[in-house]
Amino acid sequence: MVSWFDADAAALAVALDLPRVEALVSLASTMDAAHALAASGAAAGTLVLAEEQTGGRGRGGKRWQSGPRAGIWATLIERPREASGIAVLSLRVGLRLAGVLERWCEGPIQLKWPNDLFVAGRKLAGVLIEARWRDERPEWVAIGIGINLRVPSDERHAAALHDAQPLEVLGEAIPAIRAAAFATGPLQASELAAFARRDLSAGRALVEPARGTARGITADGALLIESEGGITSWRSGSLVLSS
Repeated sequence: MVSWFDADAAALAVALDLPRVEALVSLASTMDAAHALAASGAAAGTLVLAEEQTGGRGRGGKRWQSGPRAGIWATLIERPREASGIAVLSLRVGLRLAGVLERWCEGPIQLKWPNDLFVAGRKLAGVLIEARWRDERPEWVAIGIGINLRVPSDERHAAALHDAQPLEVLGEAIPAIRAAAFATGPLQASELAAFARRDLSAGRALVEPARGTARGITADGALLIESEGGITSWRSGSLVLSS
C-alpha cells in the first residue's frame, strides 16, 4: 500500500526536485526506513514520508505522536562531504524551518535548544539528526522532522500549523532542510543572531541539563547556562525549564 496524502511518489520527487521519494501509508519510523535505504546505497536527497508512524521517536528515544495524516512525518537522507556542520545541523534545520513555517502560524515560532520548534509555548515541530560514520567520516546523515498539521487529541502542550496543505508545506520545508545540510562549519554570526531572536529559553531558569539561567548558545551549538559558579557550556542533555 503506497500513498502519501493522495500524492504519487514519483510526482512528489519531481515537484520537490529530489532523486527519490518513498511515500508510505504506515510504518514504524521514517528514520529507521531511511537508514535502511541509505545503507543500501540510496542517493543524497532521498526522502521517506509516512502518513502514520507507529513507532515514531524524537531525541533521546522519546516517543513522537505520529497519527494518520496528522502531520508531516519525514526523514531526508544527505551525504555530506565533511563532518564540520553535523554538530549544529539540528539548530540550522530548526532555524530554516522556523523561517518558512511561520506563514502558517498564529504568532512567531520560537526555538528550544537543540531541536524543537514552539508556538505560544506549545511544541509545533521537532528535528532529529542521526549520522552514520565510516573511518571517522560521515557516510550519511538522516534528518528527521515531525511537524504537526493538527494537535494530537491527547497532547495538551502541542501546536499545529493552520490551514496548511501538506504538499505546500513540504515544498517549503525540503529546500530549507537541504540548505541547512549543505552548510559547513560552526554557526555564523547571522545564525547566532537569528537563534537569539527566537530563543525560547533566553534568560529563563532551567533545571536541566543543569540548574541556572539560559544564556544562549555558542557557535558550536552548545547551550550556555549561568549559575553561581559562572557560565558553563552543555552539548548534550535535554533543556527543561523551571516551572
